[in-house]
Amino acid sequence: MSRDFYKRRSFYWLWSSQTMSNAADILYVTALTVLVLQGTESVVSTILVPFFRICSQIVSGFLAPLLLRKFRLPRLMLLSQGGQFALFAALALYLHAAGTSASLAAIFALVFAMSFLDGWTTPVRNALVPRLVGKDWLMRANGLISVSDQTVQFAGWGVSGVLVAFAGTSRTLLLAGVLYAAALLFTALIREPAANRGQAAEPGGGERPAVSQTRREALLEGWKLIGRSPRLRGLTLIDSIDMLGGSVWVGAFTLLFVQEALGQGEEWWGFINASYFAGAVLGGLLVVALVRKLQRRLFDSMLAGILGYAAITLVYAVTTSPAAALLLVLIMGPFAELSMVSRRTLIQQSASDDELPKVLSAQATVLNLIFCASLLGMAKLAESVGIVNLYLYAGGMSLLAFAIGLFVRRHFADLNSTSDSTPDRIERR
Repeated sequence: MSRDFYKRRSFYWLWSSQTMSNAADILYVTALTVLVLQGTESVVSTILVPFFRICSQIVSGFLAPLLLRKFRLPRLMLLSQGGQFALFAALALYLHAAGTSASLAAIFALVFAMSFLDGWTTPVRNALVPRLVGKDWLMRANGLISVSDQTVQFAGWGVSGVLVAFAGTSRTLLLAGVLYAAALLFTALIREPAANRGQAAEPGGGERPAVSQTRREALLEGWKLIGRSPRLRGLTLIDSIDMLGGSVWVGAFTLLFVQEALGQGEEWWGFINASYFAGAVLGGLLVVALVRKLQRRLFDSMLAGILGYAAITLVYAVTTSPAAALLLVLIMGPFAELSMVSRRTLIQQSASDDELPKVLSAQATVLNLIFCASLLGMAKLAESVGIVNLYLYAGGMSLLAFAIGLFVRRHFADLNSTSDSTPDRIERR
């Protein structure tokens, strides 16, 4: 069998691991939210579950470079998955033993610790993908991961709610534990190609050789790499601007839009969410199917995705027909996925294998911070200008991201002209 097959086999283990882990996350968060709500009868307490998760991931993303300089990526993934499984087991056992007298402080401490370990998973995963597949397979691999992510999101929240309702929180947590164990097993099977390890090391990757960097230098390296690269600066800015508007699709805002703009009840909120995720899954499948054509004009593909997404968001904002809104969010999915998959592939092609994990960690930190700030700002904006204007604002942000893309397009001329160009090192201009 070819060398590419063996590399790709590790990609499939990575893909399976992340699918299992994402499904487990949804199950455990749903069950835990129900338990906290039943125990406290406080909506504020339930909001603290996602709040602590996102705060922990921000801290984790910032500190990730300290671990990246010490451990190879597969070993770091294994530490993350193993730690999450152990902490989840401790949480489940504690909830079973303590029952209704469980301490919120202890629960949130374990949630924070689990989320801290999970915080570097996505940057490490996205940095591993270019090492495990050939450059001609990179966009397809990103598309497959995106389809998996969206499918789990699409089915996960609905299925988890049904499981909690009919099987109870204990059985739901047990199933989440099984999925975490499967994720750990698949992660242990990942093998990084020898060419990416720099020197001989045990299968799966052990510790990295020591590097002469202070901790401060390690923490700031990803930010400096972004600052020195016109490509990475442009992509990070586009991502950040898009994130400012993207938070408008959080459940509370979509529910408000359904009630005020469409004049419908909560059932249409469910229909809109289902249609949005179905469109995202469809979009990911279309990207995978058309990958050979799209990767020939990769940057233009990203711009087309952003423009299409912005236009549909603006039309959605002013529609008053529930059926039209349902159709719009369905066809929005392919444009959103085209933009996201193309952007992720461009980032992976704009940094070397050694630089990419640090760059992705820095980007994850800033995007999480922007998402948190955007949620607070959007909530205030919805109160002052109304939900329709909030969606118009979101569409405007995407148009601004498109305009920035046109401005920085010249830096991607070589990547946009051929799909066979080798991944570029960081540009320093």
